[in-house]
This record gives sequence, C-alpha cells and structure tokens, in this order.
Amino acid sequence: FSPTFTSCRERRVGFSLNTNSGIFFEFVPASEIFNENPTRLSLHDVKVGENYALIINNNAGLWGYNIGDTVKFLSTNPYRLIVTGRTKHFISAFGEHVIAEEVEQSLLKAAKEENVHITEFTVAPVIQQGEGKSYHEWFVEFENEPANIESFALKVDDNLREKNIYYNDLISGNILQPLQIRVVQKNGFIDYMKSIGKLGGQNKVPRLSNDRKIADELVKWTKTTTVNRES
Repeated sequence: FSPTFTSCRERRVGFSLNTNSGIFFEFVPASEIFNENPTRLSLHDVKVGENYALIINNNAGLWGYNIGDTVKFLSTNPYRLIVTGRTKHFISAFGEHVIAEEVEQSLLKAAKEENVHITEFTVAPVIQQGEGKSYHEWFVEFENEPANIESFALKVDDNLREKNIYYNDLISGNILQPLQIRVVQKNGFIDYMKSIGKLGGQNKVPRLSNDRKIADELVKWTKTTTVNRES
C-alpha cells in the first residue's frame, strides 16, 4: 500500500494513512458511490465505522482517482482504517446500493446464530416482469445446513435491512419481497468454476452481481429453493 498506507503497529489492526506524502484524500460515502454528484468528504469529516470509497488527489487538485476500494475508519486519532471491499462489488438492480461487506456480515451473523458454516455464496437479482415482486436470490453452499432454511433466509434478510436503509425501504415499501436462498450442493461452486475454466489461481466467484449470468449457471448445482414470505 506504500506510500498511501503504512503498516499500523498500534494493536496491529488496520492501516494508518500516510498524510505526509503530498496526497489529498477524499472519501465518498458508500451509499452515494453510484450517484452522479456524490458528497466528497475531506479527512477531517470522516466518521468511525462508516464505509467510504477512497479518492486520491494530487496536492494541486488537478486530478482525482477512485482506487476502487471501500474503506472503513477504525479511529481518527490516529487515522487508522481497513479495506472492506471493492466499489465494483455491489448489487443495485433496484436502487438498493448493497455492498459486499453488508451481505457478508448479514449472512455471517445469521450463520453464527444458527451455528452453521458457509463454504461460499453469491447473490443475484430476480426481476419479475409480470405479477409478483422482484427479490434478491442468494446461492449458498453450506458445510452444515440450517434446520429451517426459510427461517434462516428471513434472519439474513432482517440483518441486511438493518445495514442498508435503501434495501429496507424497498422491502417495507412493498417494492421487493424478502430474499430467497437456493442451497448449492457440496462442491457446487468448485464444479461451476471448473465448468467455466476458472478453477484455481486468483479466480474467485463474485459475491454480488447485477445480472443473472452466474446465477443461471449455478442453478445446475442447486438443491432447493426457499419459499419466502412477502412483506
């Protein structure tokens, strides 16, 4: 990360921001990343615990560059942060602006409560053209499945609603129905990656997509689908 970031020795958590290298930092709130004219905050205006897209500017202000990472501050004295994801990893098929950290934390919280373990997952939109509400479809491979997959899905949905106000508004406003989960069979994600010739190396299944390219292929390796309630 040099010279932008330096290793943080205090508690060995996160990175400390190098503010003495002729770089002017700006931070766009994660909820505004996809806006045409997002708010751009200076270092003095950031808040601990909020997700931001990091913009790097030269000290003359001639250019600004979005490095593509989302970051979260652990402290502001000193400025210490962690990288929470990539700005391109999002789902916003319905204007919900959901980022990777939100879905990961929502799933892991439910998994911890249910004492289940997740092998891999990905999320895609289901856009209903006729009757019925659209929704997020989660493809999840479990090491051990929850006793009631529908109840588990509702916990994940509630967690996501708490983390993302836009998603919550779409659910409470009856625009979307709660998410549904398709259970992927054991090694299903590995088999999918093999099928497209991308197994191994640095290749990973994207956690979030705004289309059904991955989802429609993964259906071949799924076991069940939840039948979820509508709000």
